[in-house]
Amino acid sequence: MSEVILSGIKKSFGQNLIVKGVDLQVREGEFLVMVGPSGCGKTTLLRLIAGLEQVDSGEVRIGGARVNDVPPRDRDVAMVFQSYALYPHMTVRENLAFGLTLRKFPESEIASRVQEVAGMLELSHLLDRKPKALSGGQRQRVAMGRAIVRRPKVFLFDEPLSNLDTALRVQMRGELARLHRRLGATMIYVTHDQVEAMTLATRVAVFNGGILQQVGPPLELYNRPANRFVAGFLGSPAMNFLEAQREGSGFTGRGFTLPCPTDVPADAGKVLVGLRPQDLRVASQGPLAGTVDAVERLGFDGYAFLTTEAGPVAARFDKGVNVAVGDKVSLAPVADSLHVFTEDGARALRHPADRDSLEVAS
Repeated sequence: MSEVILSGIKKSFGQNLIVKGVDLQVREGEFLVMVGPSGCGKTTLLRLIAGLEQVDSGEVRIGGARVNDVPPRDRDVAMVFQSYALYPHMTVRENLAFGLTLRKFPESEIASRVQEVAGMLELSHLLDRKPKALSGGQRQRVAMGRAIVRRPKVFLFDEPLSNLDTALRVQMRGELARLHRRLGATMIYVTHDQVEAMTLATRVAVFNGGILQQVGPPLELYNRPANRFVAGFLGSPAMNFLEAQREGSGFTGRGFTLPCPTDVPADAGKVLVGLRPQDLRVASQGPLAGTVDAVERLGFDGYAFLTTEAGPVAARFDKGVNVAVGDKVSLAPVADSLHVFTEDGARALRHPADRDSLEVAS
């Protein structure tokens, strides 16, 4: 059993409260990604699970056992860091075997495990090389292999791909996903990169200011964000937010009127209407209009960044649409694509089932 349960976790450094009462259950065998901006407490939380930091209050349970007072080496977790943390004087074989050697495993078992993991990570032909003779991707595979060879209850990843170039990051994301499917192990992964979160996770936990904002499957968070922060953090380009007022059957703001979803309360009053750029298209006619400030062409489509009466807006356009800086264009939202938030940033319920189905921090 490798379930991880965090209950009421708080952690301060000096006068600064970094983790503010987090409750989170990581299910056995799942790949949970903790994501958020720098300084939101996600790495601190990972170190608290590993035992590298001590909790001020609350409880950490791994595999059903309370581990608050258990030293890191006895928690049966393995951590992969942002820096590869390989021993430069050791070969790949010696780096992979180091943890097992410290624990005095029989030499035959060490050799067997090292060969198994080297084959799994395509490192067999590199076993006699030292880290300086490896590429960045190969070094990160060795770092992961050193964790895998121990067969721990829980794997902890602290931004392991952030030192790699773009192509290698894409490749390593695929390798990590395949590794999780093969091992079926519990993995907790920290990143500030929303693409990693959306592509790797079984569930995503979004943090801000030391508080868990929302946790759930990636597409659920993308399609039904609990608040403005989650809505704006997940998605690229970021969601557009327009100030509006509920008036009759629509939302009216500076220079636009948008139809109001029927399930938004009639007394909603002042709201923030959220529109993802992917749901807002350049069109011959539409309820929004503005001047193009910048264009980002991606080949198969692109994004236009505009100044409108309501504020800056990003919108997607298809490859057949000609858009240039300085053009005055109209924008039309995809049907049923509006997200509605109250003035304080909470999500206005789109239908009654939302309250029960969203996993949101209190």
